[in-house]
Amino acid sequence: MKLHPLPALLAGATAVAVVGGLATASAHLSAPRDPSVHGGAARLKGDHTSAVKRALAGGKVRNVILFIGDGMGDSEITSARNYQYGAGGLLPGIDALPLTGSYTTYSLTKDGAVDYVTDSAASGSGWATGTKTYDGAISVDIHDTDQPTLLELAKRRGLRTGDVTTAEIQDATPAVLVSHVSSRSCYGPTQTAAQCPADALENGGPGSITEQLLATRPDVTLGGGATTFAQTATAGKYAGKTLLEQAKARGYQVVDDAEGLRKAAVANQHKPLLGLFAPGNLPVNWVGPAATPTGATTPAERCTDNPDKPSGQPSLRAMTSKAISLLNDRRSSKGFFLQVEGASIDKQDHAANACGQIGEAVDLDDAVQEALKFAQRDKHTLVIVTADHGHTSQIVETGQNTPGLTVTLQTADEAPMTLSYGTASAGGSQEHTGTQVRIAAFGPRAGNVVGLTDQTDLFFTIARALSLGGDHSGSAGRGQPGPRPHARPGPRRSSGSQPRTNLGRSTVAWSPP
Repeated sequence: MKLHPLPALLAGATAVAVVGGLATASAHLSAPRDPSVHGGAARLKGDHTSAVKRALAGGKVRNVILFIGDGMGDSEITSARNYQYGAGGLLPGIDALPLTGSYTTYSLTKDGAVDYVTDSAASGSGWATGTKTYDGAISVDIHDTDQPTLLELAKRRGLRTGDVTTAEIQDATPAVLVSHVSSRSCYGPTQTAAQCPADALENGGPGSITEQLLATRPDVTLGGGATTFAQTATAGKYAGKTLLEQAKARGYQVVDDAEGLRKAAVANQHKPLLGLFAPGNLPVNWVGPAATPTGATTPAERCTDNPDKPSGQPSLRAMTSKAISLLNDRRSSKGFFLQVEGASIDKQDHAANACGQIGEAVDLDDAVQEALKFAQRDKHTLVIVTADHGHTSQIVETGQNTPGLTVTLQTADEAPMTLSYGTASAGGSQEHTGTQVRIAAFGPRAGNVVGLTDQTDLFFTIARALSLGGDHSGSAGRGQPGPRPHARPGPRRSSGSQPRTNLGRSTVAWSPP
């Protein structure tokens, strides 16, 4: 296994400058000095007001690239920065975004009460549809009524669309954009028949997450989850065929490694691209010491490359770059909407795996850098980076064991950093937290993330930016409080419900007032 060397802390790379509204590694600000002297740790050089004003760019938004760091709370961002670049450094993608705010992430119970700690399904449904819902729900409200998603609305407007993840493509975050089911576990026909029978095709429902994904038909879908495609459809036009056979019959180009992704030359409604790069979730980038009850008092270690990561697995940066290049058709008057998820920040936080978690945060940061390069050239692209919820890991005092599990890593400062995981015992799954999380943006309309907003506000920010059909704010939104103006139909799962089209599967209309 390759041990990660300690990166050199470049003098200019640890200060943030704002050039054309985008924070970059530059000598515009004070180079890092001895933090023990007066002003030695300061990042700003003089008044920053004019730079912020330049970042509040107006203008037309043609494209939106949304990054979701699953479980990427402030502690997860900070530990990744400390480890890779040092306490005075910066993540060159995430920390470069010039306009920053926070948003609340709470979900609801089935009876409409507040649930302070969300899961990724309810959370994703919130930002994808603008409607709060219950944990486990995929883009349905608390009454199980379908809510239109950003990706569906973008398709209706003629925009190209993409859904990219390091998880299974049926996992909660990618699923909320392309499907509507009552339980996030209903990946394929087998799980749906057992756990969400009202959603099953054979019962008149819309089908499993995978079947709905194929019908929704994003231009680009990249991630893991190949195993589910071996399941067989039990009803409908493709009954008796595996989901992989169905995908190919529907005209999807299917690729399964980095070389296949590299060779893909087109992705559109005639030939959508489906990348399935792992049976389940994509293997993580880094591994390292396990968290233990005495990890705060053990010697600090560096992370290593994961020896089990296949050589043909594309990086999140490569998937992001390819998705952008395929979706960006300058010959068209319409732009694109792309969602990119760094999924295993959350999954490794659940496992109390500090190196896995940090490596995935750095991987997401690499992908953000790729998007920012494009956005700087394009001038009409809004880039947003946020999380869906907070998580367990906390940076605690080295040398003092805490309740729960701890692990100590050696950072770029050549100093020990101890992470604590204290919401589950050894072998258990660490829990989400109910904290507000960071949201940051660059490009036209980036100013809408500043201050305190709610997760549902993100839906309206993107919908307005791309002119997806209206300008209402949901009742949970903080930007323009008020009731949703459209009518609420009854639950969709009635025996007399009509089949829905690929682009219009939702029963709630979202149109201008």
